[in-house]
Order: sequence, then C-alpha cells, then structure tokens
Amino acid sequence: MECSGKVTPQLMLAVGTAVIGSLQFGYNTGVINAPQNIIEHFYNETWISRFSEPISQSTLTALWSFSVSIFSVGGMFGSFSVGLFVNRFGRRNSMLMANVLAFLAAVFMSFCKLATSFEMLIIGRFIVGLYSGLSTGFVPMYVEEISPTSLRGALGTLHQLGVVIGILMAQIFGIESILGNASLWPLLLGFTLLPALLQCVLLPFCPESPRYLLINCNEESKACSVLMKLRGTDEVSEDIQEMREESQKMMREKNVTIPELFCSPIYRQSILVAIMLQLSQQLSGINAVFYYSTGIFERAGVSQPVYATIGAGVVNTAFTVVSLFVVEHVGRRPLHLIGLMGMAVSAVFLTVAMALLDQLRWMSYVSIVAIFSFVAFFEIGPGPIPWFIVAELFSQGPRPAAIAVAGFCNWSANFLVGMSFQYVEQLLGPYVFIIFTILLLGFFVFTYFKVPETKGRTFDEISAGFRHSSGQGAEKYSAPEEFNTLKGDDPDL
Repeated sequence: MECSGKVTPQLMLAVGTAVIGSLQFGYNTGVINAPQNIIEHFYNETWISRFSEPISQSTLTALWSFSVSIFSVGGMFGSFSVGLFVNRFGRRNSMLMANVLAFLAAVFMSFCKLATSFEMLIIGRFIVGLYSGLSTGFVPMYVEEISPTSLRGALGTLHQLGVVIGILMAQIFGIESILGNASLWPLLLGFTLLPALLQCVLLPFCPESPRYLLINCNEESKACSVLMKLRGTDEVSEDIQEMREESQKMMREKNVTIPELFCSPIYRQSILVAIMLQLSQQLSGINAVFYYSTGIFERAGVSQPVYATIGAGVVNTAFTVVSLFVVEHVGRRPLHLIGLMGMAVSAVFLTVAMALLDQLRWMSYVSIVAIFSFVAFFEIGPGPIPWFIVAELFSQGPRPAAIAVAGFCNWSANFLVGMSFQYVEQLLGPYVFIIFTILLLGFFVFTYFKVPETKGRTFDEISAGFRHSSGQGAEKYSAPEEFNTLKGDDPDL
C-alpha cells in the first residue's frame, strides 16, 4: 500500500475544489471589516431618504453590530443542518447544492445599494452565513473521507488554509484603491459569486466520497473505482477492507442521533473532546487580537495600519502552510499543545505591553511582535486542527451528527465573542487578554489529559480506542491511556 499515500492529480482536484468552500467562509468573515465606515454612511443615507433625519448613533451601532453578527447566526443554523444533507445527498452533491445560497447571498449584497436597502445587505449576510456554516461541515468531512490515512492531517489542514487565504483576500480587496471605496463596496461583498461559480464548474469532475458510496450506499464497485482514481493505483484492497469492516459494524447499530452522542458512553468522551477543541479555537482570543491590531499599529507609528493588518494576514497564511507540512510528522496533539501554550505566553506579553504603552514608547513594538506571535501560534495548532480532527474522532455513522454539533458550538462561541467582546474590553481595557490567557491554559490542560493522538490511525482504530476507554469508565479515562491504545506497535508514534 505504498502508493495509497501519494498525492494524485484527481485527489488534489477534489480537495482543491472542496476547499473553495473554506475560502468563501474566510472571505465573508473578513470582508465586512474594511468598508465599515462606508457602509455605515450608506445606512445613514438610506435612513435619511426614508425618515428625513439622520440615524442616531445608538441605532447605527445596533444596525452595524446586527449586520456583522447575523453572519454567525446563519453559520449556527447552517452547521447544525449538515447531517440533513450529507446522508441524503452525499458529500459532493451537498457542496454543489449549497452554492445556491452563495449565489442568492451575492445577489442580495450586490444590489443592496442600488435598491437603497440595508435590509438586503443583512439578509445577504445571513444567507452567506448559512452557506458558510454548511461549508465548515461539508469540506472537512469530504476531505477527510477521500484522503489516505497518511495524508489525512496535511490535507485536512487545507481547510484552514482556504479560510486564511479567504480572509487575506478580503483584506487586500478591501483596500480603498481596489474595492473598499464608496462606489465599489457592493462588488466587494458580491465577489462571493465568483468562487461559487468556479466550484460549481469543478465539482462535477470530482468524485463522491468512497466511504459514503460503500458504507452509506452499499455501492462497493463504485467506491473501488473512485479509490483507484484517487490513489492512482489498482491496489486499494486494504482501504476497501477497512470500509467493509466499518460498514458491518454500522449495520449492527441504528443511526446515531445528536442526543445519543451525549447519552451513549461510547460517544460521550469523543463528543466532549470535539466540542472542547472547537471552543479552544474560538475562545482563544484570536478575534480580539485582530480587533486590537489596527489600533496597536497606529500607536506604534505605522502610517498605514491597514497594511500592517494585511501583514498579520500574511503571517496567518504562512504558519498555516507550516502546520500543513509538519502535522503528519509531529502529530495533532503536540501541535495543538504548542499552539495553545505559545498563544498564552504571547497574550501575557501583549497584556504587559498594552498596559505600559503610554509610559514606555518602545512597548508598542513588543505589542506588534506579540500580535504576530499570537497569530503564528494560532495557525500552528488551534486554527487548523479542531476542524479536521472532529472527522477523525468518529466513524461513519456518528460523524455527520458529531460534525453538526461541533460546528454549532464553534459558530455559537464565535457569535458570543463577537457580541460580548466590546463590552468586556470597555470594562477591562488591555487586561481583557488575561481572560484569554486563563482560557488558553485551561484548554492546554484539557488537551494534555483528554485529547488522543490520531496521526496514522484509521477511523475505526480511533473509535475503538474511545470504546475501550468508555468501557473502563469515564473516571478512568485519560489521553495517555488512550494514546497508548492507539499507538499499537508503531515505533514512530
């Protein structure tokens, strides 16, 4: 099975096409920030045309906050609906169908200025949030199921790479001289149409997940044919055998519902790990750092802070690429631990630097270094790993429900941070990062004791490890025991 771990053109076409959905998620996360003042001016003009008086500051703030946060609300609904699509229509067809939402959102956002309707912009943001919520479930699941075991982590990281490239594109296109100006900002928001169109053109050339074909549809000949194309070899008997064994186990089980994930001792530990990993991403403080970055760069004397923020986006992308190349060598668990601890240390330096910024001018440079360091450590572990490790922790039966729950928790935490951060920041000032430091250290402890290594293990081996631990009783569970269960005789682990 040496050939099964190689990267083939068909595999890269399938993964690359799927990751367009990740890019859409990143782009629509970051696109609303750059033209904020211009869009607020549009809100005010629309209000004057309707009511013959300027909009009040409190109403404007509420409208803007709603416009930003409605994206996360859409994401929560979308992520929770993942299971409704993937089991009924398949992984590939679900991604194809979701693009209808992207087209619809692009129309609403592109024509909101022409129609003098901020409601259209808000509806468009909600719809593209729905699309993004679905994509954060569809993409990692599809990529994990078509990838060879030896490349699963590296290819799974491409989801996060797509996200950060999307954010970087939004930052660059949002520059005033490009699309972030009073006349072109609707096109900036409506740009989401083009990636959706590209994905619709490419998806028909991509295969359905072989695991879905064999395990869910019982179409072994199709699954075998797809695997041969993806692996670039006729020798796929080992993969097929592993899927057969998982399929036989599924036949003895009824479909796993979301309540059963929490009630059954077989799944309880793994769903807890999945949820905590998602929370470690969103409650790490990464959004707060990006919120602070422009102000910090201004204090440091950077004449064009928007370019420094783009620089942080470049660091974001570069270290995701680093994670891509090292995740299969170092493993998921060590990278997540390194990332969490690095972020905690960076947060301490950032807190000290911001607290002393007015007294010591050179502290502004410490704060800049701390921001870049914080972002880099985020992309080493907490950025990419929670997205794809959830798909690794569950076998085919409970995977859609688990990804729906994990995605819902991720989007809910995102919404919570987005809505509450400004109020907490007003209360605590720069010391707000102490909260994130405590949370990061808590997630570090949880990861050390509870999160197993999944590198090089099949989906069934990982699930078996959790079943073994649940059989011993939840109180006896620990990541070192689980790690030894999964390690087997592999001397490299």
